[in-house]
Amino acid sequence: MATLKEVQIKIGSVKKTKQITSAMKMVATSRLRGAQGSMEAFKPYASKFSEVLGSIAGKAGEDASPLLVPREEVKKVNIILCTSDRGLCGGFNAHLIEKANKFVNASLQGKEVSFTCFGKKGRDWARKTPMAIDSEHLGVVGGQFDFSVASTSGQKLINDFLEEAVDEVYLVCSDFKTLARQEAVIKQILPIPPIEVVEADGAVATNDGVYLAEHICEPSSDELLGEMLPKNIFIQIYDALLQTSTSEHASRMRAMENATKACEDMIDELQTIFNKTRQAGITSDLMDIVGGAEALNG
Repeated sequence: MATLKEVQIKIGSVKKTKQITSAMKMVATSRLRGAQGSMEAFKPYASKFSEVLGSIAGKAGEDASPLLVPREEVKKVNIILCTSDRGLCGGFNAHLIEKANKFVNASLQGKEVSFTCFGKKGRDWARKTPMAIDSEHLGVVGGQFDFSVASTSGQKLINDFLEEAVDEVYLVCSDFKTLARQEAVIKQILPIPPIEVVEADGAVATNDGVYLAEHICEPSSDELLGEMLPKNIFIQIYDALLQTSTSEHASRMRAMENATKACEDMIDELQTIFNKTRQAGITSDLMDIVGGAEALNG
């Protein structure tokens, strides 16, 4: 059985760990509010842009932009992998990396795969694979960033696609549902998937039920679509970074909360052991005293 001194040292160590995890939870909660506010503020713009783009895409021709034309044979694929720079956020990064790894093994066998990495964790994993890293962006997810980060990386991917240096581009990121639920998702962003339009009751809508309003275009739909499609790529990347950043803070907050509760349970267990050890020591001392008294009386 451990001595009283050893148990006291363990209790002190766990209490210090509890203070650290509790402080990290408070920091993650504070950063989560800011990240979630930025994500929710961007949603109306992204939603309206998607609505206008869908309406104009229905009027434009099939050859309005080369960004819409798929390759006859796909040989080179780039994957934008969004992860965090730091750990201590549960299985957040592991789920994103696993999603990318399964996608590569299941759908991209025999193709030349490269990565555009946002975040140190994804970059470190990609370095251990035989696949190339086209570019890396550290200090973005989980921190402060603006739209230029998405537009710069997005423009490079568009140039690579137009120059046939890459045939398809996919985005692996986190989809923020609630504070307790975040999902790793894969989206194709190049070539831009066609927006399926359906007509029901005289109204025009997409296949996911989003209503498409009628828009009068000047200049022509084809010219306007050529300007809007690159911006749509930038918006998707920026939205993915916002979603992933918010999901990271939510995962870290939840992980630190669980760690704090685990510390509290360990402290209770150690305190019980401490009490039992002290009681055993007191009982042993009393038995020695009683035994000595009996010996003197005898």
